[in-house]
Amino acid sequence: MIMADASGNIEPAQFGLDKPASQSATGLKGSAHYDWGMQDRLARIFDPKTRRTVMLAFDHGYIMGPTSGLERIDLSIVPLIEHADCIMCTRGVLRSCVPLRCNKPVALRCSAGSTVLTELNDECIGVGIEDALRLNASMMAVMVGIGGPHEAQTIRNLCQMVESGNRYGVPTLGVTAVGRELTRDARYLGFATRVLAENGAQVVKTYYCDDGFDTVVAGCPVPIVVAGGKKLPEREALELAYRAIDQGASGIDMGRNIFQAESPRAMIQAVRAVVHDNARAESAFEYYRDEMNG
Repeated sequence: MIMADASGNIEPAQFGLDKPASQSATGLKGSAHYDWGMQDRLARIFDPKTRRTVMLAFDHGYIMGPTSGLERIDLSIVPLIEHADCIMCTRGVLRSCVPLRCNKPVALRCSAGSTVLTELNDECIGVGIEDALRLNASMMAVMVGIGGPHEAQTIRNLCQMVESGNRYGVPTLGVTAVGRELTRDARYLGFATRVLAENGAQVVKTYYCDDGFDTVVAGCPVPIVVAGGKKLPEREALELAYRAIDQGASGIDMGRNIFQAESPRAMIQAVRAVVHDNARAESAFEYYRDEMNG
């Protein structure tokens, strides 16, 4: 008996034996063996052409309260979101202030604990994987205090979120915390970022240092995103961003240096020029001034 759908078929021949199969990997450092869902989420965060990201951080309120520039998220931050590749915030602000129309990947702050009124870095897991999935998070952010009094607990927090994230295909962002007793030099940052990556973080957020930052990047087997840190003059903040990208960082995660700038919209666009267009700091600053005055 001949099956009806088998009769008249053309014999398959277009196997492309002379062409290698295409790879679906994101091309991001260390990501080649991740599951499809993990790679898909990372591909939302990192631009597929540059493999870099501009993250807009406004999660400061979870330890600082309504700090300057974040008094009204709906007025100060929401208009900036369209210019970011990814936003980093808490679940409370995401649910209450971020409109669905923004449609940007979210790095969700999942660790929580002490505030600036007490001893910082004493944190636990504040958001579980179920709520992260409910909020459609593309990445879960966990602070880790390497070298501080809460080192062991915060490493346990990271491992817990990595384990949950691996189960459901959600990457974990390990965030290095620097206490008052620690210095931001290449030796410490290289140590801290490597520890976070070794414990499974798919992306690491850390600080830039003037000497030896390229060795920090080289020694970390996953992408490094550089934090903006305290408010700097706009020209200096763009110089920090340029140096970090030039020395191998995969992105910039700025908060205060954007939303506390004289012109936040112009500033985030200038940062984008550095990250995605390889603009030098001086040309990015000129762009910033033109946009501010235009």
